[in-house]
Amino acid sequence: MRRLLIVPILVLFVTLGGVGLWYWSYLVTPAPGHGEVVISIPRGTGVRGIGDLLAAHGVLDNDIRYLALVYFSGLRTKLKAGEYSIPLGITPPDVLELLASGRTLRHHITIPEGLTAGQIAAVFAQGGWVRQDRFLALIEDGAFIHQLGIEARSLEGYLFPETYTLIRSEADEAAVIRMMVARFQQIWQTLEGAERHELNRHQLLTLASIVEKETGTAAERPLIARVFYNRLAKKMRLQSDPTVIYGIPDFNGKLTRADLQRETPYNTYVIPALPSGPICNPGRAALEAVLHPVESDALYFVSKNDGTHIFSVDLAGHNRAVQQYQRAR
Repeated sequence: MRRLLIVPILVLFVTLGGVGLWYWSYLVTPAPGHGEVVISIPRGTGVRGIGDLLAAHGVLDNDIRYLALVYFSGLRTKLKAGEYSIPLGITPPDVLELLASGRTLRHHITIPEGLTAGQIAAVFAQGGWVRQDRFLALIEDGAFIHQLGIEARSLEGYLFPETYTLIRSEADEAAVIRMMVARFQQIWQTLEGAERHELNRHQLLTLASIVEKETGTAAERPLIARVFYNRLAKKMRLQSDPTVIYGIPDFNGKLTRADLQRETPYNTYVIPALPSGPICNPGRAALEAVLHPVESDALYFVSKNDGTHIFSVDLAGHNRAVQQYQRAR
């Protein structure tokens, strides 16, 4: 009997040794290649689905050894969804530890000053962060706007331009908008003079958006703001081309006389006041300009075609500047 048992026992030990060696080689063998691969793991992906994704990118082999590693390591419920940059050349245990750590990729998205909500939506949609139509729908959603503590019909103007850090698994339309509006509210709290101003926040933001679109040189913002204040005080129309353009759906790039005469809530050649709301999303400098404009009697300005303007205190001086810099051109 002893002799009969020796053979199967030896076979068993050899088999177990072979399996152990096979499993051990899996643990210590890194994925071939150099560099890194970016893998996005959707929310709700199970252990087997994660293994399929890792194998498809050449990070590890998805066989019984992968499942054994997941279960024996105690990481079965700890692998997190998200976008990861995984170095090639690390072992399977290191890969799983990375997924369990949640060290997902951070992306930095810069939104320049002066973009409209539509343009901002396009920037985020291009990177796959949002659905553009859903983003724009939320901008106009009254209940959503109210949740954010904003009293306006639209969030145009309240999407603060800045560089934002986004994580792929955590960003959607509502999250991005909330982040931008929260940043606006933070910045607004740091501005001096807003609480004592005769214009309310929405009006100040509207004026700042016009200053933002009219300004080519940063140093001119406080003077351009003063021109508009002077015109408002005299009940003159602001006559700002960017406001007219904002009120034209699908503007083709050419502003006509008929456009200047078209009645819209934004056409400041027609309405003798501020437009009904912001025409873009201004930055901090434009907000500070409308809160602290320089002293001047100027009522007009015209572009010199180099990013700067000529300012005039009367119509005669303005007409001379137009003749020199615009009609001659």
